[in-house]
Amino acid sequence: MSDEQLPFERVPGVRLAAVAAGIRYPNRTDLCLLELAPGSECAAVFTRNAFCAAPVILARRHLAAAPRYWLINSGNANAGTGPRGLADAEACCAALATLAACRAEEVLPFSTGVIGEPLPVDRLAAALPAALAALDPDGWPLAARAIMTTDTRPKLVSRRFAVAAGEAVITGIAKGAGMIRPDMATMLAFLATDAALDPDLLQACLVEAVATSFNAITIDGDTSTNDACVLAATGTLGNRPVVEADSADGRAFRQALTAVCQELAMAIVRDGEGATKLVTLVVEEALDEPEARRVADTIAHSPLVKTALFASDPNWGRILAAVGRAGLEALDIDRVRIWLGDTLIVRDGGRDLGYTEQAGRAAMAGAEIGIRVALGRGQASTRVLTCDLSYDYVKINAEYRT
Repeated sequence: MSDEQLPFERVPGVRLAAVAAGIRYPNRTDLCLLELAPGSECAAVFTRNAFCAAPVILARRHLAAAPRYWLINSGNANAGTGPRGLADAEACCAALATLAACRAEEVLPFSTGVIGEPLPVDRLAAALPAALAALDPDGWPLAARAIMTTDTRPKLVSRRFAVAAGEAVITGIAKGAGMIRPDMATMLAFLATDAALDPDLLQACLVEAVATSFNAITIDGDTSTNDACVLAATGTLGNRPVVEADSADGRAFRQALTAVCQELAMAIVRDGEGATKLVTLVVEEALDEPEARRVADTIAHSPLVKTALFASDPNWGRILAAVGRAGLEALDIDRVRIWLGDTLIVRDGGRDLGYTEQAGRAAMAGAEIGIRVALGRGQASTRVLTCDLSYDYVKINAEYRT
């Protein structure tokens, strides 16, 4: 499917453009510009990596200034670049502000790509006039491709939802295929709606949606230096700003936002570097959600589990061992049950008496695999999406800079 055929809904009050700046990739778009209608509200969550990139530092500072533009480049992360990196990010914002007749603080910068290399500000700035001239409300598909790095396909999702004033829309794009580990946010994602929302509610809704989507995926256990998830509400629908999360309009928005985020998050895992399997991990009967998450993450980050998944090998001992080393205090192994798909593999401290290798192989054979762990300790549960670890993952990352 070509970019032009990707299904999406326009968001009134948003225009986008994608141009080739030659930042790293030859003969492809690598600079994206998104323009917001005056008066738009913005919310965001950012990486917790201590070595956060210069654009992350600057975007955090600019977020309170009613941003009008989001400036996104791929190919260069502008991370691990020290004071020069921050000056370069500021220079890019200033260059755009001059051309767009706005303040530099009204520009949110974002970067993704190779860490530790100076951002080619001259090339980026030279492409800005073309980007401004190309702004288009139908630019979502081209923007989705321009922000890609090792992604194999663009990720674009839209939803419509009903509010008292009429039908609203939310559309989002995301990039991510490697260096993906939930610690908000483990990728780049850009979302917008034409509904009007109170800014505090907008931020709260984004944090809520991210918790069960972008923060519930992992590909390789690495949290990036650059990741961000940003949400804009243009208010062009004309509704009175939604202020209550539990109002009818608030619930409708939250459901739509969560659905878009979850679909984009799943698309990231499906497109994991070298991935051949989409794996859904469910851990239940935990004392609390953090405990359930600890077990799920231990399984999801295990190279031994992930390589067994790639081989379609029901080596259930690797899963059992991951549960056992997750650090749960006073875990009663006799109460733990583990399933591959619908096949019970572990019970009463060992292999279930009814388990057969044939059933295990059948459960592992498909492109989508389910692993469920019941801890027998409480009522809490969690769900995490991950993928397998293939030869291609090593190849892609070994050759990333060459």
